[in-house]
Amino acid sequence: MTRFLTAIAALITLLLPALVQAEPADIDVAARGVVRVVILGQSDNDEIYPVSHGTGFAVAPDKIVTNAHVVRDAMSDSELRIGIVPSGGGEAVYGRILAVNSRTDLALVEVTGDLRLPPLAITAREVADSGQVVSVGYPMNVDRAQGLAMSDIFRSMPPVKSPGFVSGARPSRQFDTILHTAPIARGNSGGPLLDPCGRVVGVNSFGADNEGGDAEFFFAVSNRELLPFLRENDITPLTNDSTCRSLADLDAAEKERLDAERVEALQNLAQRAEETRERRERALLTAQLGVAQDREDRMALAFVLLLVAFGLGLWGWSHRERTDPEAEDAQLRRKKAYIAFAFAAFLVVVALIAFVTRPGLDEIDRRVAADMQDGASGSGGKDPLAANAGGDGSFVCHILPERSRITNAETPELTFDWTAEGCVNERTQYGYASGNWSRVFVPNEEDAVAVNSFDPDRRIFRSERYLLPRSAMSEARKARGKYKAPSCGAESAASTLGDLQGEVLGQLPRQPNERLVYQCEPATPE
Repeated sequence: MTRFLTAIAALITLLLPALVQAEPADIDVAARGVVRVVILGQSDNDEIYPVSHGTGFAVAPDKIVTNAHVVRDAMSDSELRIGIVPSGGGEAVYGRILAVNSRTDLALVEVTGDLRLPPLAITAREVADSGQVVSVGYPMNVDRAQGLAMSDIFRSMPPVKSPGFVSGARPSRQFDTILHTAPIARGNSGGPLLDPCGRVVGVNSFGADNEGGDAEFFFAVSNRELLPFLRENDITPLTNDSTCRSLADLDAAEKERLDAERVEALQNLAQRAEETRERRERALLTAQLGVAQDREDRMALAFVLLLVAFGLGLWGWSHRERTDPEAEDAQLRRKKAYIAFAFAAFLVVVALIAFVTRPGLDEIDRRVAADMQDGASGSGGKDPLAANAGGDGSFVCHILPERSRITNAETPELTFDWTAEGCVNERTQYGYASGNWSRVFVPNEEDAVAVNSFDPDRRIFRSERYLLPRSAMSEARKARGKYKAPSCGAESAASTLGDLQGEVLGQLPRQPNERLVYQCEPATPE
């Protein structure tokens, strides 16, 4: 029977689309906020000893959710205390109960001390039947198999991740539950049930009796119970209802989109080249006809002027020859003849100028060039999308969900000022390396490294977040502490910062956990 069930599970895994396969990195990220919840007693000689334990997970930096039955003993016995053991390293601390709902088997515990936990994202999106899920927690049978004593549970160690599938949503024990096959055991109680993107879909609570080797099924309190419980107790959980997509899917879609853009760009280029060729041919024909007409007009003008000049010359000559020197008006007639000769000479000069200055064949090329330039200006000049590309500007950016992978980050609208030197809001310098503008942020208050980049030509802002364990985060902070980012306006600030960020970037995993892609547009002046 066991082999048969294993074969069925393997077949289901093969048939399910790649979209629902859990990302190990996302499960590991969620596990950072999972803790072991230990009920502690104290002996007469003040020695502290564990009574029982379960699992919990952070819904705020200082608050965790677990099952009500995990902390029931501490509720009924004031001498028992609740210990919280983090999974990612750090000292164990105590917790105190803030709220309990026995009907839904949920409890809210406040963490004391300086321990700050990364909250898990909770999704209201329902997991489809046969959708993959992962249980995360601290099962006792694993502790026993490793030979761990009860005292060893105070050590920080990673929780156990157990994959399975949703079998259905159904009410049970008077509250809404999710039926699934992701194995849990004693000690898993209160741990999260995660979707493939590491988001909480339920709180593991109990399992079905396994009598006679029947298939095992388990129950988790659904988020339809969890979210109202948190809000009733003034907790604003980190929620995320976006579609769960893998980075591989996003990369494939991005490659397909870029390929389509290249094809479209080539088609547009070919179309513009054809339009330019046709426009040049029309301009050439127009220029040829125009130049030919101008040449003919000039030559005709010169010919007419020469004829007029010749006529004037003949009239003047004949008029002068027939003038009687003894006549009273002889002097006047000679004067008129000379005027005719002068005007004829003037017309000859004008005719020569008209003939010499007639358009040559090179005028065709000049007219074609002028016509092409006027045509380009008349078509709108620069592409409006390319206006101020790479230069100064104010931008408003909106998230592109179809190109993003969002697991727990918030995605507010972004507004910023950008300069051609890579300065944001006149205070944050971006580095320039390998043709990209980027800035690495390594905060002290959050276990996440963000690599923000901006493409001013395409107007795409991208934030890739790496949610690291504490050890890796510590190394990233050390690498970041080795340099001081140059201020805006400093000499060679962009290239210098591009080189300085290399060590931090070299420590990051190959792929981020989240990718937020924004489309930016010029801000409208108020």
